[in-house]
Amino acid sequence: MLKQWLYEAKYTVVFTGAGMSTESGLPDFRSANQGLWNKQNPAKIASTDALNNNVEAFTTFYRERVLGVKSYKPHKGHYILADWEKAGTIQSIITQNVDGFHQQAGSNRVAELHGTLQRLHCQSCQKEYSSEEYVHKDYFCKCGGILRPSIVLFGETLPAQAFQAALSESEKADLFMVLGSSLSVTPANQFPLIAKEGGARLVIINHEPTALDAYADMLIHNRQIGDVLTELDQ
Repeated sequence: MLKQWLYEAKYTVVFTGAGMSTESGLPDFRSANQGLWNKQNPAKIASTDALNNNVEAFTTFYRERVLGVKSYKPHKGHYILADWEKAGTIQSIITQNVDGFHQQAGSNRVAELHGTLQRLHCQSCQKEYSSEEYVHKDYFCKCGGILRPSIVLFGETLPAQAFQAALSESEKADLFMVLGSSLSVTPANQFPLIAKEGGARLVIINHEPTALDAYADMLIHNRQIGDVLTELDQ
């Protein structure tokens, strides 16, 4: 059924959350049993306040996150989505993830709602840098400003360009597939509803039930995303 929907659809949008990344081995930094969030209060350390007032703790924390992302790589599901984009089977990806794995796998049309750990920028002059600067413990721009990951911190709004792209794509979709998101974070969890209101079929593939399961046309629980996509790709 899902394979039929996928190939009948004229405009398919894929929405990915933490479950997409954890299949690569990357820890879910928000999960209850994950060390980084347990050791630190994220609202304090991953915030604009920490960036401005506690630079050492902020950069130490995010260097660990950057190194963590570099320790893993995209899994088969990421590569299948990239192949589908090239083939025109899907039109775009909206992601809550900040690891950059979709682009590493070859996807081009990706709206990164929460930014990316693959890039840094200067808080003062906005100049962009590679995250390699953090690997080498280089935390300051040539202008003297602090280098920070290009992600959304607590206390910041979603990047306008990514948000508008996600909104536009959701409105165009006639098939909207959620992969590995609990759909508990706003405003990101509004996009599946926007697609549904526009007449799209809504498919949710997630290990646990989500807040939007009642709206879904198809639910797949307790399955690896990579396995489901592999079956669809055959």
